[in-house]
Amino acid sequence: MTKPLDVPLIVLATLPRREITADFHCVAGWSVTNLRWEGVSFESMYRILIEPALTPGTSVTHLVFSGLDGWRSVVMIEDALADDVLIAENLDGRPLDGDHGAPARLVSPKQYGYINTKHLCRIDVHAGEPKSIDDTLIMRLLSSHPRARVWKEERHRYLPAWSIRRLYRATIAFILPRGGRDPHRPPQPG
Repeated sequence: MTKPLDVPLIVLATLPRREITADFHCVAGWSVTNLRWEGVSFESMYRILIEPALTPGTSVTHLVFSGLDGWRSVVMIEDALADDVLIAENLDGRPLDGDHGAPARLVSPKQYGYINTKHLCRIDVHAGEPKSIDDTLIMRLLSSHPRARVWKEERHRYLPAWSIRRLYRATIAFILPRGGRDPHRPPQPG
């Protein structure tokens, strides 16, 4: 980029609004269906605000979405520009609350939840896949899949989906008290 680009929420609010109804899929195996998200199409934001600020000739391959809570997700440009990806500010007709990522969050329904960065505060553009900030052996073994596409069950960079699915189910069964509810799983919308 030629210089850092600051996009206050008031500017975001001037971009064309969009609403989608989509499911949210956690890599651990649970889903919440028919969530109604409202916000700005990421493609619109990218084309209107980010792309013009890039140095001419820049070839963007990846984006890093960062949240105020320190979470980061790396997204390939073609996944970020999909027609259902939003910078959402509302969920089911109400402004996002703190548990759901206020004031704005990335919503990418075709990817697992760990891509959907909450409390979005920064987007970095990259000309190649960014290096991991913690490249120890254990972190490489725990590495999430770079695309995280739900329909392909892309949960882990190196391990097959069936092995991860079993691990998550065993972990959830061990952590939860009998008859308990996963405290990290949002309640079903009523």
